[in-house]
Parts: sequence; structure tokens; C-alpha cells
Amino acid sequence: MKISVVLGVCLTLGSIGANAQHAPATAAKSSDPQATASKANPVNQSKIDPAKEADIRKLLDLVGTKALVSQTIDSMSKSIKPLLTNSLPAGEYREKLVDLFFVKFTTKTNVDHLLDLAVPVYDKNFSHQEIRSLIEFYQTPLGQKTITALPKVTAEMQEQGRKWGEELGKQCMLEVLAEHPNLAEALNAAAQNAQETQSANK
Repeated sequence: MKISVVLGVCLTLGSIGANAQHAPATAAKSSDPQATASKANPVNQSKIDPAKEADIRKLLDLVGTKALVSQTIDSMSKSIKPLLTNSLPAGEYREKLVDLFFVKFTTKTNVDHLLDLAVPVYDKNFSHQEIRSLIEFYQTPLGQKTITALPKVTAEMQEQGRKWGEELGKQCMLEVLAEHPNLAEALNAAAQNAQETQSANK
């Protein structure tokens, strides 16, 4: 087992909050000269106008970003747990090691810190007026519905995409094996050898 596989999974876990940081707002190009200037000068990025920062945090709170980050971390952790488990050599130690890893990871996950990281991102990509406009929108009935509906829509699209991908994958594999009988024979032989080896090791 290559340790890089495990490290890759850990890096994936480390990045799971990235997508969740973004509120369900449609990104718009800022026409604000100050926002453009902040992009050109990295020094200015750390100097966020207090009033704008307060509005950014208000927007993040309004759209439920903190809860979304927590939910995403929990969901992604559950989905990645089998991947991490299977990347380790089989043994009685494995389940305990993975469980302890996720306990440690969850303990060190600071949602508030992720929100702090989101503030300069919003500051860079949206003008203060755009932030205010987003706040106004998400306070409307349609905005509130959007906040509630988008996670459900996204989840349904992901599930539909998963099913579509599985079906397409099966179809493509069957076609390739039908077009290349020698590969089909090699696959069957490899599967039989693996089964015999597994039986012999029991």
C-alpha cells in the first residue's frame, strides 16, 4: 500500500469545506473600482472595510453557510470513510485507526475558521453594493425559497448524476469487452485467480 494514497484521501478531506464555503449566490463580475484594485494589490485584500465585512458575515449567516459547511463536512466524511478504509491493508487495526482519524479530524475542524476564510473571498469577488443587493434578495420570499430549495436541488442532481454515471459506465464496459474478447478472457482469468488466491488464504 502506498502511503501517498492515504495522504491523497487526507488532502481530499482537508479540502471538503472549499465548495461549502460559497453561499448559493450566483457569482457576478464586480464593477466596483475598489474591488478591482484589491485584486491587483494583494496587500489590500487583508484590509477589508469593517462595514463591508459586517455585511459579508450577515450574508453568510442569512444563507445558512455555517450549517451548510457543517453538513457538507459530515456528509463528505461519511462518503470518504470507506475510501480511506479500503486504501489501508486489511487487518483488525484498520477500523480502529480510521475511526480515530475521523475523531481527530472532526475535533480539529473549525467551521468558524472556514467562515473567516470565506470573508476575503467574498470581498475580492463582490463589491459592497453587490453584497447589499444579495442580502436584499435573500431576504425576499424568492430568496428564502432559493436558500431552502438549492441544497435539495443539488442533492437530487448529484443522485441523478450518480445513477446516470453508473449506468453509462456499465454500458461502456460491456461494449468494450464485447469488442475485445481477449480482454474479456483476461478479465475472467484474473477474477478467477483472485478468487482462488482468496480461498487459499482462508
